[in-house]
Amino acid sequence: MSLEKYKQKRSFSKTPEPTGGASQNQALHFVVQQHHASHLHYDFRLEMRGVLKSWAIPKGPSLDPQIKRLAMMVEDHPYDYRQFEGVIPEGNYGAGTVIVWDEGSYTSDETTATDKRQQEKALLRSLNSGVLKFTLNGKKLKGSFALVKTAGRGENAWLLIKHKDKYATTKDITTKNKSVVSNKTLDQVARNPQQTWQSNREEKITKTSSRKSSTEKKSAAEKTSTGKNNISAEIAALVKKGKTAPMPRRLKPMLATLTERPFDKDDWIYEIKWDGYRAVGYLNNREVELLSRNQLSFTEKFSVIVAALRQWKVKAVIDGEIIALNDKGNPDFQALQNYLQLGKSTHLVYYIFDLPWYEGKDLTGLPLAERKQILAAIIPEGNKLISFSNHVEGQGTAFYKAAIAKGLEGIMAKAADSSYITGRRTDSWLKIKHNKRTEAIICGYTEGRKTRKHFGALILGKYKGKQLQYIGHTGGGFNEKLLRELFRKFQPLITNKPPFKVTPKANMPATWLKPELVCEVKFSEVTNEGILRQPIFLGMREDKRAAGEKDEKVVPPPLKGKKATARTQANTAAADKKKKNSGQPLPFLPEDEQQVETKMNGHLLKFTNLNKVYWPEDGITKRDMINYYAAVSDYILPYMKDRPQSLNRFPEGIRGFSFYQKDVAGKVADWIERFPYVSESDGDAKEFLVCKDVATLLYMANLGCIELNPWHSRVNKPDNPDYCLIDLDPDNNPFNQVIETALAVKEVLDSIGANSFVKTSGATGMHILIPLGAKYSFDQSRMLAELIVGVVNKHLPKTTSVQRAPAKRKGKIYLDFLQNRQIQTMAVAYSLRPRPGATVSAPLHWEEVKKGLKINDFNIHNMLQRLASEGDLLKGVLGKGINMHRVLAKLKPLL
Repeated sequence: MSLEKYKQKRSFSKTPEPTGGASQNQALHFVVQQHHASHLHYDFRLEMRGVLKSWAIPKGPSLDPQIKRLAMMVEDHPYDYRQFEGVIPEGNYGAGTVIVWDEGSYTSDETTATDKRQQEKALLRSLNSGVLKFTLNGKKLKGSFALVKTAGRGENAWLLIKHKDKYATTKDITTKNKSVVSNKTLDQVARNPQQTWQSNREEKITKTSSRKSSTEKKSAAEKTSTGKNNISAEIAALVKKGKTAPMPRRLKPMLATLTERPFDKDDWIYEIKWDGYRAVGYLNNREVELLSRNQLSFTEKFSVIVAALRQWKVKAVIDGEIIALNDKGNPDFQALQNYLQLGKSTHLVYYIFDLPWYEGKDLTGLPLAERKQILAAIIPEGNKLISFSNHVEGQGTAFYKAAIAKGLEGIMAKAADSSYITGRRTDSWLKIKHNKRTEAIICGYTEGRKTRKHFGALILGKYKGKQLQYIGHTGGGFNEKLLRELFRKFQPLITNKPPFKVTPKANMPATWLKPELVCEVKFSEVTNEGILRQPIFLGMREDKRAAGEKDEKVVPPPLKGKKATARTQANTAAADKKKKNSGQPLPFLPEDEQQVETKMNGHLLKFTNLNKVYWPEDGITKRDMINYYAAVSDYILPYMKDRPQSLNRFPEGIRGFSFYQKDVAGKVADWIERFPYVSESDGDAKEFLVCKDVATLLYMANLGCIELNPWHSRVNKPDNPDYCLIDLDPDNNPFNQVIETALAVKEVLDSIGANSFVKTSGATGMHILIPLGAKYSFDQSRMLAELIVGVVNKHLPKTTSVQRAPAKRKGKIYLDFLQNRQIQTMAVAYSLRPRPGATVSAPLHWEEVKKGLKINDFNIHNMLQRLASEGDLLKGVLGKGINMHRVLAKLKPLL
């Protein structure tokens, strides 16, 4: 059996995972590994013919015969993998912590033979038949089990079932969460891994630092300390300009105001916007106190930072941000949360960007440039936990692009001559964000669905003036441990009275909380009603108070001053004019380069052959196509994210050859996420590319994917589509007949109370989408579509057909309901199409679906203007789905 796929997914110079191994005895072995990667799951592995046949079990094994656990078959693993326990580093496939949850021997239930070769022969025969029966003799799992291949969930989907025997029990075996090898939990292994790749990685800092001898501590202090007596005459003169004043004990830091875009100004400096916790340090030689911006103590929580500051023998008040770095050296807010809440190790750094007070002098009245000059001179060198937050001068636009390319949150822009104004948000400090993130007040939580423990979603709010307003729910971003920790934190705050003046509707029973806790969320956009779309929980903001969380004022960038260069002014004016006239943002890729390399979301992207003409009749290039997808990424990603993709590639443009690529195993970059699936047609296992973010989107575009074709379902629920599709596919019919048919479908849907959305296909037809909320199967979705189009066909028999064969529906519009299958796709909303004019699949108001509408009305040239004026007309299709039972009851009389 081949390990080719296993090896293709891994770089063994960067991961401690084994490459091979062979059994040396006559017993067949099994192992179950608990694996916390992007989510917690259990990897179930059975030895057969020298490798481990493997299944991923999201909820873990059960000893209850009434419970059937989904088991997704994955690639074979080497025999030695059964002993692997440790940490797979970030950036590698399956990055996360692994423990050996259970292990032992096993035998086939289909043969009485004891010979190993005969056992394996029987097992392989059972495996190929789709029903594998075996008996486990492990330390936790014992007795007879079966793995049964299941239909409707993809051909890699199996069910793990416990047979009734003396080992069967209703007790949850997964509560036994320690390794049978090391007796450690996942968290304990993560904090002190025995197997993890250390090459070229930052030193890990844990909450319990190793103790150094007093001699070592003294040497380190002498090496890194820089006091008043060590500074140059120039720096001493700057310090002398400050006012004599005692050290402040409770300084409220200066705050920045949000602005809408980067800008260039010679008398401004630009810093990285660090993604962490704002912290003010009070250093009195060896005495150190660390406080949040709201005067909450960080001294114990960040004791390793405090220990490092104690070695810096100065009297100073410093202002900065505590962040956690990932293995690529980028700030990682989730890693910081894991450090604070779960005790996981990480590399902390305190980036210091200001010095309000130093050695008896109040420096707040000095210009920022001079305060930073002093700070740079006195900050200790060689300490990995303390760092000067550097800056660039004048070049804000280029610095912003570089920061975003590196995957950072944004930048800070500060007037070089600005004073330090305590406790206030001013226009002389500005923040320019790339990611859509906000702080929100936790106002309650909903009851969990099905097996979700503790709570289902957080109910979020924010103050508008003095009134608390509802801004949405978030149920994403939690693991089991975090759910438990937050639930415990919520209990003292439970109240019977909703904190909102107008109580929002919840889809599950709600428990209300006193509005005291603040969290941070990311989101796709804000609706006209002020509701966050697709918010994801990032972590608690213990450094912020609920009363201070209001909608932020957004100010325009400062006007160009006299110090701005003529070239900068001319370039900016031209760009602004172009943007105003075209309705489009500035292009992602420059006009004058054939190839471009950049980093996005921490991944290297190489864009090639950018001058190649993809639409020859229109003169539209590959560069134009990639720039279009970069510009619409915020709108298209909600319908692409976490979905397997069928790649339709046009490497030579719309007039060249094209091909579909579904299996990307070994053919795409290592950082691309993949989804395993076994084809019904040929039985081969395929790995579909999964779109995760804008980096994946643009990677696909660079492959020549002019049009984008995601599945109707997401990888977390592959068997449950988010919507039902009715595809109107004309033969040679005029488009007005397609419009007539679409309105007939709408009439049926309205009569049965089914919400619906409509878009052009971008080619010749139209797509009508019915939201399902991922609550129903593909079979149910297909049945619903078939019944609806059957009614429409009875009303329009002369112009429509439900016959799939082209010969049987010649001259008629095919009412295609068969697209509602797991692997079927459609051109996604806002996708370009490989047709003259570079048409786009455009969502519509139903009021626009009338005679005279044309496919060519929507194209690469005007779609951005339409989005700016109309917004995303498809939003809602991924929201709460229809009630299938009610809809079918109303549909029945029409059949």
